Amino acid sequence: MCGISACISLGSAPTGNGCAKHTGVGCNGETRSPDVANGISKNLATQLQASLAVITHRGPDDSGVWINETEQVGLGHCRLSINDLSSAGRQPLHSSDGKVHVVVNGEIYDYDRLRHECETVHQYVFRSDSDSELVLALYQIFGAPDFFTHLRGEFAFVLYDDRSGSRRLIAARDRYGIKPLVYTRLGSSLLIASEAKAFLPLGWKPRWDVRAIADAGWMFDDRTLFRGVRKVLPGHYLETTKDGVVQQVKYWDAEYEDKRKPEVRTLDEMIHGVRERLVESVRLRLRADVPVGIYLSGGIDSSAIAGIVTDLARKENAKIGSERTTRVTCFSVGFPELSGYDESHIAERTAEWLGVKTIKKTITEETLAENFENAVFHCEHHHFDLNFVAKFVLSTLPHEHGVKVVLTGEGADEHFAGYPYFFSEFLREADQGLANSHLSQDRNLRNSMFQSAQREMKGIWQKGGATAYESRPALPSIAGAGAADMSDNLLAWHPSATLFAPWIRARQGNEDCRKTILSSYPKTVQAKMRSRWHPLHTSMYMWNKNSLANVLLSCLGDRTEMAHSVEARTPFLDHHLTDFVNRLPPSVKLRYSADTASDSGELGPIWTKSSVALQSLNEKWILRQAVRPFITDELYKRKKHPFLAPTRWAKDGPLYRKFKALLTRESVEDLGFVSWTMIQEAMEIAWGEAADPKAFRLLLYCGAWVTLGQRMRVAKADEADWELNMP
Repeated sequence: MCGISACISLGSAPTGNGCAKHTGVGCNGETRSPDVANGISKNLATQLQASLAVITHRGPDDSGVWINETEQVGLGHCRLSINDLSSAGRQPLHSSDGKVHVVVNGEIYDYDRLRHECETVHQYVFRSDSDSELVLALYQIFGAPDFFTHLRGEFAFVLYDDRSGSRRLIAARDRYGIKPLVYTRLGSSLLIASEAKAFLPLGWKPRWDVRAIADAGWMFDDRTLFRGVRKVLPGHYLETTKDGVVQQVKYWDAEYEDKRKPEVRTLDEMIHGVRERLVESVRLRLRADVPVGIYLSGGIDSSAIAGIVTDLARKENAKIGSERTTRVTCFSVGFPELSGYDESHIAERTAEWLGVKTIKKTITEETLAENFENAVFHCEHHHFDLNFVAKFVLSTLPHEHGVKVVLTGEGADEHFAGYPYFFSEFLREADQGLANSHLSQDRNLRNSMFQSAQREMKGIWQKGGATAYESRPALPSIAGAGAADMSDNLLAWHPSATLFAPWIRARQGNEDCRKTILSSYPKTVQAKMRSRWHPLHTSMYMWNKNSLANVLLSCLGDRTEMAHSVEARTPFLDHHLTDFVNRLPPSVKLRYSADTASDSGELGPIWTKSSVALQSLNEKWILRQAVRPFITDELYKRKKHPFLAPTRWAKDGPLYRKFKALLTRESVEDLGFVSWTMIQEAMEIAWGEAADPKAFRLLLYCGAWVTLGQRMRVAKADEADWELNMP
């Protein structure tokens, strides 16, 4: 994994081409000093090097800058060396004719097969052993967008093609948005980077996009918290035309089984298909020239990964990164003496059963307070829970122990229906894919459970301080049954309008944030939601496009991991696996059981004994069957426990003192868009045994904004920041 910073002039087309000017790495891989770079524009070179320095946590091992001879295109890269540790793997990478240039962040899997095909079928000559060079090779062989079908993995890259003076720029992001990529316009230049903070040395003066914050657009479309800064969407690439127009082009999207014409398969075929693809996905992600570890929690997802890795090492003598060992290194966190939140004891039992090594980080209140601001700065957005700070701290462990790569369990809940807010959408409609299932045949039972599941889920949201279903009128959906209700679930952690300053509320009026969500989906997708997909699959699509990409894979993924130069790999988000799982019927993802009294372990922080309908559905059923050989009986039976941090903390403790110091009247009012009165009130009721979790979450939001405002020098918001500003 690495960091990217690029600057492209969108003015008149240059008359020259080639690769005459470089800092860091030349076209032939030679190192050149920035101060003797053949008359390079020292200003742009210095700016790009300074930009990379801001995100050096993403790539502390090396850096390089290439600038074309007309000084209208500059590509910068800071490197975390994973595959091919030699100088040949340095970036930017260049074609043999010096006309195509690329900087890549991420990993391209199935490297050996793809390289062999490029060499033998297409006679491509590789100049390194780096998987990143596959982007360059496949682009030259197949062109865009065709080469995307061959790219498998998590990636973001910026490619510049000047063959025949085409000046074609492609800035792309992987299918699920595992790797970040943002862009903005600055005068006549287009800036592209892994993180927005990298724009600061290039002259960017950040302002808040208060409309994106207030209507939640920052997590539902391509906007960010910063005005004019956009995300390259997952499964999309950015392209510029000769006349300077910037557009996003979709190259991939998720597809689900047609509920009207379901494919007929046996359960054994489906279970075997999941197991086979998951094992292959894990095997591919073990390839590295550095040690590889695993993030191990008390859940089935990461435990299955650990079990598969251990099995591959013992039965196939598979290398785990650069090592050939059967003793995998796992990393975990624990919240001591906090019932329902501490899963480390389960992780330890799993590790003992597997015979793997575990290294644990204990998370205390003081730990969370000390790391809050740094975690926010790296994430660049607010979050409703302190779990992202715990993940930030967890990621110090691999770094401290010399492990650059970890495998994680992200993506399993999204594709195997692990979250409880999927349950009512599963019950909303009969599953014709398994027409003989109990719930498909018993309509009355299914309808009764549907009503109960909705009530129970609302209770869970209220218990956690969420705003789901709070004072919102019915909304006719443009995207079929259940889409409006799922929008409520997606908005569960969006702050109430009362948190915002009066001028924000006046501008927002009666604007319904659910419309922001529904209108973010193309009309072709809306049509599939209305008629082709089962409501469960509609809800999963919505979650994956919004919360997964813009929150979970950010503050609980890349941003907190790469803050400590740790590359995380996500086997459950391999698109060969997810494409297969998406076409399985809903009833193998959620399985009904009339026996709700079965031993599923402790209830944890979200489940209650009154959650009868929710507990009667066995989430991730087919995944449990597929990974049964690799996990303990305890995990096989256990209900989903989300990775959350506590919301009740003592008054006058470390967190109270942190937010008291952070949220002064001056700092809050300097934001320009938050109600100081609301923060005052929240500080009074967010602490102690009777703490209001909703109030605590308001402090988390505002604390994040204050931190970002101060560290990134964001100007105080005014009414001009409400206007949409497309880059």
